[in-house]
Amino acid sequence: MPSIELVSLVSASLLLISVFSSKLASKVGIPSLLFFLLTGWLIGEFGGPELHSPEIAKFIGDFALIFILFTGGLDSHWPNIRPVLWQGLCLSTLGVFITMLLLGSFAWFILGSFSTFSLGVHGITLTQGLLLAAIVSSTDAAAVFSVLRSSHIVLKGKLQPLLELESSSNDPMAVLLTVTLLNYATGAESAFLEGGMFLVMQLLIGVAVGYGGGRFMVWLLNHMGLSSAGLYAIASIALVLLTYSGATFMHGNGFLAVYVAGIVAGNREVTHHHYINAFHDSFAWLMQIIMFLTLGMLSVPYRAELSSLASVAVAISLFLMFVARPVSVFISLLWAKISFKEKLLVSWVGLRGSVPIVLATFPLAAGIKEAGEIFVLISFIVVMSVLIQGFSLAALARWLGLAEKK
Repeated sequence: MPSIELVSLVSASLLLISVFSSKLASKVGIPSLLFFLLTGWLIGEFGGPELHSPEIAKFIGDFALIFILFTGGLDSHWPNIRPVLWQGLCLSTLGVFITMLLLGSFAWFILGSFSTFSLGVHGITLTQGLLLAAIVSSTDAAAVFSVLRSSHIVLKGKLQPLLELESSSNDPMAVLLTVTLLNYATGAESAFLEGGMFLVMQLLIGVAVGYGGGRFMVWLLNHMGLSSAGLYAIASIALVLLTYSGATFMHGNGFLAVYVAGIVAGNREVTHHHYINAFHDSFAWLMQIIMFLTLGMLSVPYRAELSSLASVAVAISLFLMFVARPVSVFISLLWAKISFKEKLLVSWVGLRGSVPIVLATFPLAAGIKEAGEIFVLISFIVVMSVLIQGFSLAALARWLGLAEKK
């Protein structure tokens, strides 16, 4: 068993490497998650521990995602959201669903039993193709805005709050679709109608519990009368976990519940709210670092599949960027008073990030066939999205005349 001194040294080194890599990432202009993943991969590749347990990775990812989503809701300011509420919700619901249908059908077409590139003996089923697409259907607000910050630009008009709302609110939708399709793929749900009812129930209970949990959080924090601001932050952690577990035990979606609770709590006066917000921002960063180091180590045992799946992953990534995402955006915003240039930029600002890689551990933990290959494909798609769209985002925004310097 390693000594506490060795564990402390390794932990301190990894955290400092992650912090400094985040600084480097902001200068280069790509999201820091790539550096976190690379660090975790290098640890497993060159003498460090490899992670062979998808269950452990899923547990860490779920726990981290609770606080990442809560912090996303906490940072969502209602005055900024209100003018673009319906556009953002259309993108995060209808847009995610259309992306899943298009990308899932394409993945099934090139990875099914009738394809040259089929996975396994019989290829993937349509359900597995839709599952892959649902996992990668959400965008990442942190990835988008880290690119904009490093480029020293802001987007004109209502684009910035629209993208912030979409990226924050489409994560719960992706989780809902992933869980529903995973239940169907593993036989937990026997029919699509039953799966649809499960989806609606998860959505309604998640929103209701999240709203009630957020209101209760605000009331309790304002009436606790504690002597230290730090105790309020600890109490907020307990209340976030209580909201998640309460929604889950009631067969709702806990991730959606904590996101809604974050929005409710973040838009009301709370005792020591500046301290609590700063604490949760730091805690969410810590969760991201731990999560991506873990997922990087988990990817090492599946590196053998990377070379055989590279060409397929490139095809799926390009289809997502140039077909599925633009079609879903233009259909979702068909009714909105948004210019063609703005829709074009929104179509390109579809960077994938933390949530798809966490969701990619769900099939692994459930033990479905070809789950390892799906995990590799998702990781590859996220990296390609960040590199291609991340490096070209600022240039496209300037070319369309939708960017201005800070």
